[in-house]
Amino acid sequence: MSKKSNTENFRKSRGRSRDDAMFPVPISKDELPADYFGVLAGIKERIQSERLRVTLSANAAMVLLYWDIGKVILERQEKQGWGAKVIDRLSCDLKTSFMDMSGFSPRNLKYMRKFVESWPDREIVQRTVAQIPWRSNLALLDKLKDSKTRLWYASNSISKTKVL
Repeated sequence: MSKKSNTENFRKSRGRSRDDAMFPVPISKDELPADYFGVLAGIKERIQSERLRVTLSANAAMVLLYWDIGKVILERQEKQGWGAKVIDRLSCDLKTSFMDMSGFSPRNLKYMRKFVESWPDREIVQRTVAQIPWRSNLALLDKLKDSKTRLWYASNSISKTKVL
């Protein structure tokens, strides 16, 4: 083998040098087909679009989960008189069971309860309110007492998100 061939092989390999194990190195940009950058742009756009869709879908599922948890808490408080100590225990047990998740602090569980009180109709939550981030929902709950005004802000937040 010539010295140049060994140098080329060395540059094209990564890690330990073995004749039977080579990793490909991308070709230079000036060697690419003419339509490559258009294809790349299309793929990147699709990836960004799908990432956003997945994120929004996951957010909606989480907000609906929080609504369901809040509903359970609210019902137990009304029927069985659950107090703050039970919420603290529930928080601790959920955090222990789902260590890889956040959002189960006593404060957030109380927000979940308040969320259900403020939005008792799950369909409205699913159609509109679950389409915005949880923190945005909390801001609306803290700042606006009127449900029609909150719904207006939530709806306008959705339309702005879809434009992006």
